[in-house]
Amino acid sequence: MAPRVLVSDELSETAVQIFRDRGVEVDFQPQLGKDKDKLAEIIGNYDGLAIRSATKATEKLIAAATNLKVIGRAGIGVDNVDIPAASRRGIIVMNTPFGNSITTAEHAIALMFAVARQLPQADASTQAGKWEKSKFMGVEITGKTLGVIGAGNIGGIVCKKAIGLGMHVLAYDPFLSNERAREMGVTKVELDELLAKADFITLHVPMTDKTRGILGKDNLAKTKPGVRIINCARGGLVDEAALAEAIKSGHVAGAGFDVFEVEPAKESPLFGLPNVVCTPHLGASTTEAQENVALQVAEQMSDYLVKGAVSNAINMPSITAEEAPLLKPFIRLADVLGSFAGQMTENPIKEIEILYDGVTSGMNTKALTSALLAGLIRPQVADVNMVSAPIMIKEKGVIVSEVKRDKTGVYDGYIKLTVTTEKQSRSIAGTVFSDGKPRFIQIKGINMDADVGANMIYISNTDVPGMIGFMGTTLGNAKVNIANFQLGRDQEGGDAIALLYVDGPVEQAVLDQLTANPAIKQAKPLVFNID
Repeated sequence: MAPRVLVSDELSETAVQIFRDRGVEVDFQPQLGKDKDKLAEIIGNYDGLAIRSATKATEKLIAAATNLKVIGRAGIGVDNVDIPAASRRGIIVMNTPFGNSITTAEHAIALMFAVARQLPQADASTQAGKWEKSKFMGVEITGKTLGVIGAGNIGGIVCKKAIGLGMHVLAYDPFLSNERAREMGVTKVELDELLAKADFITLHVPMTDKTRGILGKDNLAKTKPGVRIINCARGGLVDEAALAEAIKSGHVAGAGFDVFEVEPAKESPLFGLPNVVCTPHLGASTTEAQENVALQVAEQMSDYLVKGAVSNAINMPSITAEEAPLLKPFIRLADVLGSFAGQMTENPIKEIEILYDGVTSGMNTKALTSALLAGLIRPQVADVNMVSAPIMIKEKGVIVSEVKRDKTGVYDGYIKLTVTTEKQSRSIAGTVFSDGKPRFIQIKGINMDADVGANMIYISNTDVPGMIGFMGTTLGNAKVNIANFQLGRDQEGGDAIALLYVDGPVEQAVLDQLTANPAIKQAKPLVFNID
């Protein structure tokens, strides 16, 4: 059955057709974005929801979306999506961060020019029949220093354009490497140095706990007298009241704002101040950008629903369309390893260590770890997936660590999971053979080579003669057919493990017969999803 997507905001016919061309059934109802009751009534019928800014994907709506797998936002901002609620329900949230990058960068440059030359005020004065030439004395852009807070995708474009205008560019970005800064032709600095030296400051960072109010009263006081401030990123990055006071005092010479703390902005401390240019969140408002993000969200959602590829997800590691088929068998392996540990572990987990050896160390380990954690939790929470599992693990305070290393053994690559509780540590390792099927290769340090079946029995015992016969006879008498039987031991007469792949579920009475043997310490049924 083809996946179904609801488009509840305006998208172009070309974007809607992308869904159809890629085998997705699409229901185009753009009026639903403003009808939250009707949207909540029908959302349970869809696998995907494509939106712009009108639709509010609230916790209540997400609770009603019983089949929803992905929400795609045509645009960069996801303020209208309750991401924690979506993550807890295992729903991927995607945005389109690159479709409007050029448009937003151009708007920042346009506001910088407008503030430097007081263009809106001069236009209004001239059209009012005045000729106030001396009133609107501006400053040149060329030769000035531009401070860019956030030199990522949009900020990087601003840097390039500013250098082309003959500006000196300072960049503050904790994730900007020295090498990348040199390639861009900018000077990497700390925030205080940028504030002290910049003639213009433009912000291009997301809204986080660390960036909220990054230009508050204290940092505004550190800025160079006569600075002009541009914000086309997110409202709340700048304390509008503090900035208004700095403008009134003359410390800040002007500001250009496209975003506000409260939107729609019906009022702001900045409104009505001299040399302040305000626009109604127009950063992405060009014909090209609106079409680009619409096409991009349709492509991303279709690729996920049809191929399993994940692009530009807010709450899950990305998986490209090219790597999805190669990664799929290892995602299944990771899920199986997690599921084994989850079914075998009865005490609260304190720590999880995941070892990626050989070729697996070069794979998308974030995706593999998410799959492993989902398998680990699934015995307790049936509807967990790769999106919600990391959230749940974090909420439980469990320490998760990854170790990557080059090939160390006979296998080209394998994954080893070690789970630590207050009472013990348990490890399980597995690999994928050329047939694409997962296999167990080590349990509790004991080497073996076992197929993974839908129904299995794990038996730990003392290594004594007659155990194979006893296990086989007991299961045979109970009409349990054994498809595969693998053994392993740490040493002669020491600890041994048997892993049996059987044709169906095993009743508890049969397991009790097995553990009645004094040499058998444990007999536990295991169930795996191997589809």
